[in-house]
Amino acid sequence: MAPVDWLAEENDDSTPDSTESWQILVVDDEPEVHAVTRLALRRFRFEDKPLIVHTAATAQEALAIVRQLGDDLAMALIDVVMESEHAGLDLVKAIREEIGNHLTRLVLRTGQPGYAPESEVVRDYDINDYKEKTELTAQKFQTLMYGGLRNYRDLKQMRAAATAH
Repeated sequence: MAPVDWLAEENDDSTPDSTESWQILVVDDEPEVHAVTRLALRRFRFEDKPLIVHTAATAQEALAIVRQLGDDLAMALIDVVMESEHAGLDLVKAIREEIGNHLTRLVLRTGQPGYAPESEVVRDYDINDYKEKTELTAQKFQTLMYGGLRNYRDLKQMRAAATAH
């Protein structure tokens, strides 16, 4: 008998498209973080739409996904310290400045807050939230997701209304 992978995605041939779901990106070099995040968001829904969780282990992988999804990417949860001590910060800068994506809600997560002090990061980078990994309980994580997705939805609606006039 084959082992059961309790963290694997449920087999479902009907993958929802971006209008029927919220596209989320998790960027972290620790596989356990991806597994725990997927588990925490497994049944999460916002406005009766599920999440599609994309994952990247490096800033370079993440940048390719951000380019591919464009404005359909609702949120990105980004680790600060990955292949370098500031890989996550460089990624934020690339998303905002090089790609010009100001719609996607960016949340920095760190397990080493000393490498990127919150007050400096919030001041110097165009991010929407900054969390230490240890402070994100399941409830706080859901609150973070609701707030970020509401903000993304509202910005997208304002953009659509502005271009309709």
